[in-house]
Amino acid sequence: MTIPNAIYLDCPNCEEHAVHEVLKGKLGKKQEVMEATVKCQECGHVYVTVVREPEQLRVPIIVSELGESKKHDIELMSGDMISVDDEVFLNDSHLLITAVECDGRRVQHCAVEDVSTLWAKRFDKVIVKISVNKHTRTLAAQVEALPDEEFFVGDLMTVGRENVVIHNIRAKNGTVRRGGVPARDIVRIYTKAVRTTNA
Repeated sequence: MTIPNAIYLDCPNCEEHAVHEVLKGKLGKKQEVMEATVKCQECGHVYVTVVREPEQLRVPIIVSELGESKKHDIELMSGDMISVDDEVFLNDSHLLITAVECDGRRVQHCAVEDVSTLWAKRFDKVIVKISVNKHTRTLAAQVEALPDEEFFVGDLMTVGRENVVIHNIRAKNGTVRRGGVPARDIVRIYTKAVRTTNA
């Protein structure tokens, strides 16, 4: 254990789980315990506390992939918080936390040491839904994309056998008519079929 510049702690004054600046610290003989003077970045409260070296905890996690659910264990650090929509890695799989169970009930976030079970889904690829406006008909389609792959209004793309242009994107926080949106934040892409001519 080394003395960090800042750590997350539960502040006894404002009761927030907040970043604390370490003003000074002293390590114990076994280097696993630190006595530190810390300052809460939320309320400015300065106090002395004893911090233990965080340990790796094995937490049960149920992973959904292609309609199947499998139970695994994931190693997380004690003292950390885990929340719905957090992204974690299990072996080589990129996962998105979809639910957190703490003391027998579902919560939005929880300290790692209090977690009973986590639920997650594979997040290596996301499904992007697309509406294709073709004359008087609207066709539904979908494509697989990487979570960080961006789609831009005005881009040409091929959906099935159709060449289409993106005219707007419905994202989680509203409709986008200019610019791009990463696949992870897209609710639906609206496109129009276009004719392409060979020059």
